[in-house]
Amino acid sequence: MNPKLLEPEVQRFIKENTAANVSLLAMQKNPFPYLDWAEVLNQVAARQKSKDKLPLWFSTGNIIYPSKVSVEQTSSEKAAQYKASLIGGNSLIDLTGGFGIDDFYFSKNFDKVVHCEVSLELSAIAQHNFKMLGADNIECIPGDSTETLRILNRQWDYIYIDPSRRNDAKGKVFLLKDCLPNVPELLNFYFSHSKKIIIKTAPLLDITAGLNELHSVQQIHIIALDNEVKELLWILEKGYTGNVMAQTINITKEGNEVFNVMHNDNVTAGYNLPQQYLYEPNSAIMKSGAFDAVGVHFNIAKLHKHTQLFTSGKLIDFPGRRFTIDEVLPYGKKEIKKLEGQKLNITTRNFPVTVAELRKKWKIKDGGDKYAFFTTNINNDKIVLLCSKT
Repeated sequence: MNPKLLEPEVQRFIKENTAANVSLLAMQKNPFPYLDWAEVLNQVAARQKSKDKLPLWFSTGNIIYPSKVSVEQTSSEKAAQYKASLIGGNSLIDLTGGFGIDDFYFSKNFDKVVHCEVSLELSAIAQHNFKMLGADNIECIPGDSTETLRILNRQWDYIYIDPSRRNDAKGKVFLLKDCLPNVPELLNFYFSHSKKIIIKTAPLLDITAGLNELHSVQQIHIIALDNEVKELLWILEKGYTGNVMAQTINITKEGNEVFNVMHNDNVTAGYNLPQQYLYEPNSAIMKSGAFDAVGVHFNIAKLHKHTQLFTSGKLIDFPGRRFTIDEVLPYGKKEIKKLEGQKLNITTRNFPVTVAELRKKWKIKDGGDKYAFFTTNINNDKIVLLCSKT
């Protein structure tokens, strides 16, 4: 960490350029000859990225930022607050501390938090920022966290891990064994230091694949912000062999949409032709795969076994988007021809043609306040549901 970035004139420059175009700034002469211009520009760009994602860091003076990419990849404050609300106790050790967003919020519910980070630079940045934020119960230890865990040789209420994918991992398959640290390989070692382990993973990880690699999983939290899944949180308890609870949450400005279900719950939803209302589950539920459980819980019917859209004759509260079905069209040349030139928000579900292909073929413009769902009904007929947002 470069302490010269904290010089008052440098901090003033960073704040004054919150809305600046960093590419244009880069062409200007460096006003701080004692600093690397790229280093200053990174502070400007990273702070810009933090404005909405990390409002507390953004509004706190003398914060030092890591690379812009690190800020993009770190937890948002909203996700960190949710995770912290799930647990508490005397002690937590974070084996992959990073920028420290999660640890700051964990520190509000724990007497002591230890932030481990292999990067000496990032560890120093986190330590400085914790001081600026007044989090005096967080200890930062740089170096290899596995070795730190061995050296400290104590029991923790919780171990928290956010493994990062190795750069040399091949293909698109995301497995925990391809990450650092290798959690499946080290899991029993971790359990020798804590009875409870929390693992954060990217949403790319398949839930079934994760369960196959891990053991003692008690809960899986699927966390979405404004209908975009941001992370999966795996809560493990030593020796647990019971059913796994999948808890979905979509955090929005209007409030939180929550739906909980037992993973692989053996229930079957009913099916029906489109009725008056249409329901599209939020992204957290879609990631969970608990479609039949949604139908059973809310007493609404699916349109088709492989069409994850629901319908009912009576409007209900629902964790996702709700629509009024204005018209049901068969997917035929004559019927779809009348959509040419219209502005429609198109969604496809269990349909053989992509949105881009549909727009090109039928000359349908994007936008407007009408919605078109191209899908398949219980009779295996291809249909189009023309809807209005409810």
